[in-house]
Amino acid sequence: MGLFTGKTLMITGGTGSFGNAVLNRFLRTDIGEIRVFSRDEKKQDDMRHEFQAKWPEVAEKIKFYIGDVRDLASVKNAMHGVDYIFHAAALKQVPSCEFFPIEAVKTNVLGTDNVLTAAIEEGVQTVICLSTDKAAYPVNAMGTSKAMMEKVIVAKSRTVSPDKTKICCTRYGNVMCSRGSVIPLWIDQIKNGQPITITDPTMTRFIMSLDEAVDLVLFAFEHGVSGDILVQKAPACTIQTQAEAVCELFGGDKNNIKVIGIRHGEKMYETLLTNEECANAIDMGDFYRVPSDKRGLNYDKYFSSGDTARNTLTEFNSHNTDLLNVEQVKQKLLTLQYIRDELDAMGIEY
Repeated sequence: MGLFTGKTLMITGGTGSFGNAVLNRFLRTDIGEIRVFSRDEKKQDDMRHEFQAKWPEVAEKIKFYIGDVRDLASVKNAMHGVDYIFHAAALKQVPSCEFFPIEAVKTNVLGTDNVLTAAIEEGVQTVICLSTDKAAYPVNAMGTSKAMMEKVIVAKSRTVSPDKTKICCTRYGNVMCSRGSVIPLWIDQIKNGQPITITDPTMTRFIMSLDEAVDLVLFAFEHGVSGDILVQKAPACTIQTQAEAVCELFGGDKNNIKVIGIRHGEKMYETLLTNEECANAIDMGDFYRVPSDKRGLNYDKYFSSGDTARNTLTEFNSHNTDLLNVEQVKQKLLTLQYIRDELDAMGIEY
């Protein structure tokens, strides 16, 4: 893996979908050690047994640490000797954050500050934090907490030399088949002979695979400058299109899709790059890079001189990106191991 040869990588929230994807990508490389930091001992034990059974020859590279990003001491205890961090720990379910917003603040905002504080004190070389499209123009508690998380990340990057600790942020949309996402729910509904339930058929969402989420983090790791927010140019689809694709793959009835209405805190479309960020964003092909604002608090000088130049980029959202049709969504779904395993278990050819 080059940059990761012999290095120690720590993943906060490491028992989640992203952490599992990183282990599947990295564990059989020449990386030195991967530390899984999380608060759920049951999930850690399940992960330990899974990888010991799957890859016994390299499973010893995984080290498990019980702790909570809300507790600075537990974060610091797990961080001695760490070279790199992927910060994925978060409360990310929109409805639950809507009902318990302070809990979202404790984990997503204060927890991120703890991770970055400990990383700087321990001399970690690079920290990549994971954010969400819901942080752009947020309307719900989860998105608002993630927007504040991004502000903490950018502000923290100003307090430390990038030669000591580089801090970057990635922002991406819905990850298909991640824990708590809608596609596994739909598959269960089809298995049980129930109608698929959707919120609003015209609602659009960015879609990406877990592997693409890891790719974005690695792109930020290699190409990001401290304080950057990195965004991938992801495609999107309507909820109706996604539901029909799942029905066609798993034998569901497309005529029996039930609309249940928008839930607490949901938007009709999501934004990955705001108009305001477009003023300084850099187009890097498959990605956008949003550099941090390096100006200080002394705004007096801008009354006499300023910079009126502005990029011609415009807001990048799930309504104006490439919208996939049913067949394209099906092909994207079939790239996922989870989908292929479910189809195999049901005896469905693909």
